[in-house]
Amino acid sequence: MPVVGLTALAVCGIVLLGLGTSKVGLLPLLVGAGAALLPVGLVVAAYLWVDRWEPEPARLLLIAFAWGALGATLSSSLFNSTAELIGDSLLGRGNGNVLAAVSSAPLVEEAAKGVFLVVLLSLRRQEFNGIVDGIVYAGFVAAGFAFTENIYYFARAFVIGGFGDATSGVIALFILRGVLSPFAHPLFTSLTGIGVGLAAGSLRRRTRVLAPLLGYLGAVALHALWNVSAALGGGAAFINLYFLIMVPIFVGMVLLVLWQRRREQRVVSAQLPEMAHNRWIAASEVALLASLAGRRNWRRAVRRRAGDQAARAVAQYQVAVTELAFLRDRMAQGTAGGDAEDRHELLLARVLATRTAAVNSPGLLGGAKDRPRPDRRRRGPADDQRPGTGTPAAGESRATEGAD
Repeated sequence: MPVVGLTALAVCGIVLLGLGTSKVGLLPLLVGAGAALLPVGLVVAAYLWVDRWEPEPARLLLIAFAWGALGATLSSSLFNSTAELIGDSLLGRGNGNVLAAVSSAPLVEEAAKGVFLVVLLSLRRQEFNGIVDGIVYAGFVAAGFAFTENIYYFARAFVIGGFGDATSGVIALFILRGVLSPFAHPLFTSLTGIGVGLAAGSLRRRTRVLAPLLGYLGAVALHALWNVSAALGGGAAFINLYFLIMVPIFVGMVLLVLWQRRREQRVVSAQLPEMAHNRWIAASEVALLASLAGRRNWRRAVRRRAGDQAARAVAQYQVAVTELAFLRDRMAQGTAGGDAEDRHELLLARVLATRTAAVNSPGLLGGAKDRPRPDRRRRGPADDQRPGTGTPAAGESRATEGAD
């Protein structure tokens, strides 16, 4: 299946390249690609910043971006072209693009982007720990979609007006799409991502069905409103929509992300003491793992002392601890699913393995053989009154003393 999927995406890329060169030529496409790189870099960096507590697998983020840039773009283009032809036949030549922009584009494009989220939820539900994960995957899909779309728009602007100035050509379009609205597509699709994130954290069948559907409908409505203002309303209507609707929604999305990140921090912080009591982590590491600042300072201290390899080992350990904390929280709420116990054992083994790798990285040799064996059972604090539980393992201070 991975080979088939990658092959299909490659074919989509070849078809898109052929369509683009036949319409505008190779040089304009290269100019468009160069202009499109700047806003997509900003968008990707923003979503990586959002995803710092528990970074999603890089391969899945790359696949999400590739689907948006290739698969979703090509399928949407085919449907939109059909709608444009129908519009030309019904409304007169030249009016089909308005019909496509207002009617088919929001429905088809948001569906093409959202299908990746639904498939990922069905096949890899464990990758969703809440709304933030849904927003991140949606953002990467939409960033890929906007990247390919911008290439064509910038290329067409180059053909018509060259680089131009602030009122025409590539520069004017870059100000509009690259400066004022680089987050437009990610903002639309993030509504679908919120719905998928809510579905992933719910046991109610109604929520699992309605939340993604309502998120998709919200994305379609916002996308349609944006296109209507651009296609029919003229400059004044577009500016009014931008400042009165899009900016407040964007600010609201940012506040939602910040609130959810604080929630994730509370979830991790609540699980760390019992994990230390069970001797899965060291007691001295609880404060370091309980905040992004503590984790960052820990990695910096290790990097200064032992180099990048040791810092990467600590980072992998931090991620493993976070994943285990999220799973234990979902198990406590009863939303982890039927295979929760098996996943718990796998994640616990990863925590122990990554901690051993961090402690014994070159420059941080820690004498792992002298460490007490952690209790792998999921116990409460009252289950173990032995003295010494949670004390730093032998050699642990060498991995953490720089951050203390």
